[in-house]
Amino acid sequence: MIRTSVALLPLMLVAAPAFAQSHAGHTPTAQVQPAPLPPGCVRRAAPNADPSRIGSAGAPVCPAGAVPARLPTSASDPHAGHDMSTMGQTPAAPAMPMGHDMSTMGQAPAAPAMRMGHDMSTMGQMPTGHDMQGMAMPPDVPTSANNPGRPPETPPPARASSGPAHAADLLFDPAEMEASREELRIENGDILTTAVIVERLEGTFADDGEGYAWDAQGWSGGDINRFWWKSEGEGAFGGKLEKAEVQALYSRAVLPFWNLQAGLRQTYRPEADRTDLVVAMQGLAPYWFEVDASAFLSNRGELTARVQSLYDQRITQRWILQPRAEVLLSAEDIPELSIGSGLSSLQLSARLRYEVRKEFAPYVGVEWTRSFGNTADFLEADGRSAEDTRFVVGVRAWF
Repeated sequence: MIRTSVALLPLMLVAAPAFAQSHAGHTPTAQVQPAPLPPGCVRRAAPNADPSRIGSAGAPVCPAGAVPARLPTSASDPHAGHDMSTMGQTPAAPAMPMGHDMSTMGQAPAAPAMRMGHDMSTMGQMPTGHDMQGMAMPPDVPTSANNPGRPPETPPPARASSGPAHAADLLFDPAEMEASREELRIENGDILTTAVIVERLEGTFADDGEGYAWDAQGWSGGDINRFWWKSEGEGAFGGKLEKAEVQALYSRAVLPFWNLQAGLRQTYRPEADRTDLVVAMQGLAPYWFEVDASAFLSNRGELTARVQSLYDQRITQRWILQPRAEVLLSAEDIPELSIGSGLSSLQLSARLRYEVRKEFAPYVGVEWTRSFGNTADFLEADGRSAEDTRFVVGVRAWF
C-alpha cells in the first residue's frame, strides 16, 4: 500500500495545477430570491388570501400568482372572523393552480361582438312610426252610445251607393221582389201587438165603509204607433159610483222607453160629467220607475193634471212589493167637483203581491189619501174627511 501511494504522489502533484487552471474565473451561483409583492397582495396559498376581491373597488392589482389580502375585521363586529364579502353570491370556485388569471371569475360572459356599423341604441324599442296610443281604444263596433271617444270610421266608397237600392232586382223580376220585401216587412218588421193590464182590481175597507176600485189600461199597435186606452174608477158596495173615467189615446214612441200620448177623456161623476183633451207622457224612468204624467183641459176650460208613479221592488222571485204615489193638481177652484186650486190631493200606497204566475198575482196593501187647501175645505163642508186610510185586497193580471 505504501509503495502504491508513493508511486501516485508524483501524478497528483502534476494534476493539481491543471485543475486549478480549468476552474479559474468560476464563482459559486447565488440562490434566486422571489420579487417582493405590492402592498395588500399575498400569495394565493397564504391563509389570508382573498381571491374574491380581485377586480373589486379598492382592491390592489396583484401580479400573477398573488391575490389581494383579506381585509381586517373589527373585534367589536359580531361577525368578526366571518367573510361576508361573498354573501348573496355564488360560492367561489376552488383555487386554481398558480399562474391562472381569476380576474373575470364570476362575471357573465360577454355578448358576442356585433359587426362594425350596427347601431344598438334602439334595441328593445318599437320601430319608428308605430302609434301605440290606440291600443286601449274600444272596438270599432257601431252602437246606440256612439260617443266622441270612439275611433273615426271611414265612410263607404262612393260606388257603394251608385247601384240600385235592391241589387236583387238586377237578377229577378222587380215586381216579384217588391212583393217579397213587403211580405217580409209585414212578418218581421210591422208586427201588431195587443195587451191588457189590470193594474188594480180590488176591494177597499175603511172606517166609513167598504168599496171597490179598478185601474186598467191596454194598447194595440206596433213598436212606434199605438192606440192606447185607460180606465179607472171607484165606488161603494151597495152604493153609488163615486167616479169613473175612460181615455182613448194615440201613442207614439218618441224616446227609448217613453211614449207621447194625446186623445180624449170622458169622466163620469154624480155631480157632473166632463170631457177633456189629454196630453200625456208615459214611460220608464231611470231605476225602473214607471211614470204616467197627464194634463187635462175640460170642455169648460178647466185645467188639471195628474202624475202617477210606481215601482216594483222584488223581494223574491214571486213576492213583490209595489210602492205607488199619485198627485192631483188644478189651475183653479172647481167647487162643483170639490177640487181646489194648487195641490189638490196626495195618495200613497203599498201593495205586496204574490205572483202565482206572471199573468196573475193576488195582493194585499194599504192606501193613504190626503186632501189639501180648498179641496179639503170642500170635502169637509160636504161632510167627508180630508184624510182617509184604507186596507185593500185585490188582484193584478195581464194578458
